[in-house]
Amino acid sequence: MMNSKKHKIAVFDFDGTLINAQSGTEFAKFLFFHHYIGAWTVTRIIWWGLRYTLHLPHDQNAVRKIFIKGLSKRYTKDEVWEMMQDFHTERLKRRYRALGLKKVKEMKEKGYTCLLASATFEGVAHAACTYAGLDAYVATKLEENEFGHYTGGVVGDVVEGPGKLAAIIAWADKTYGPHAWEIEYAFGDHHSDRELLGAAHHPVAVNPGQVLKKTAKKYGWPIVAWR
Repeated sequence: MMNSKKHKIAVFDFDGTLINAQSGTEFAKFLFFHHYIGAWTVTRIIWWGLRYTLHLPHDQNAVRKIFIKGLSKRYTKDEVWEMMQDFHTERLKRRYRALGLKKVKEMKEKGYTCLLASATFEGVAHAACTYAGLDAYVATKLEENEFGHYTGGVVGDVVEGPGKLAAIIAWADKTYGPHAWEIEYAFGDHHSDRELLGAAHHPVAVNPGQVLKKTAKKYGWPIVAWR
């Protein structure tokens, strides 16, 4: 029997779950159209995005270095953060799934802490939390130097796959204390979310790809369409 005194968390993936988009690819387009990066850089990023979507081998750290390497030489950390806020407003607000936003509201009304867990950059996750009404986020934190610029490196692990669940555990232990919380619900769309879904009392596969769909059917996880 679950301990009702534990803090209950509802975890939401971002790309492909709350939004009908891959934020990395969309961010690349935003940076290109605003002349922050060149055509070769955006092509490399979009190619990486296709590999992710098709479940081909991909390196999360590598793609973030592609993003940030050029920006970090010309812009401060604060300027890049502002770019991410503008990007969310311009490109992502219209890509939210209404049923996803409704589910966030429903979970909050039930008293759950709504946590965004995503490999996207912290600046994007911050904007998403504010817009969607989530309580907190765990996202990919970029390394910065003493001059106030991002280096292109990542602090800790990228929040993807097993790293996503590890980041959630670290956040929850720090926020509530070890053994004082539980993942009540988890919502994800990609096969890399299977560790997260498997750790929830109520895992939900949202618009899943074929690999996650097979896993969900195998374990009897609900499959829903947020369109």
